[in-house]
Amino acid sequence: MTIELPSFSPCDALVAVMVAVSASDQTYRTSELVAIQRSVDHYPVFADYDADRIRAVSQTVITLFEEEEGLDALFGLIRDALPEKLYETAYALACDVGAADGRLYEGEVAMLAEIRHQLTITRLHAAAIELSAQVRHRIL
Repeated sequence: MTIELPSFSPCDALVAVMVAVSASDQTYRTSELVAIQRSVDHYPVFADYDADRIRAVSQTVITLFEEEEGLDALFGLIRDALPEKLYETAYALACDVGAADGRLYEGEVAMLAEIRHQLTITRLHAAAIELSAQVRHRIL
């Protein structure tokens, strides 16, 4: 089955990365969905973004996850839409979603590794981004 791929805006691509982390373990945790919504509502990069697009972008991600070559197609959409200067922003948002519930599950770890690879995030930058997400989401 071939699906018609939409084109993403840069903000759609950022949302897609966050949704991909949340969906990577086939469980959509409330804390992760809240983290996505909070990011869209508060981060400057989303200032002009129509938050109603989150649902359509999420559906595209979920549909692509069900396809044999869907992950490659998803990262193609993301790279086509996202300026390189936002690659680390995308990874930071992805890490925030992964850390939102206090632990990383196996699927999330694998997805974050794939995001690092696909967006060519250097190991040093990735470690700094991961640590900052981890410390922001610590609890007493």
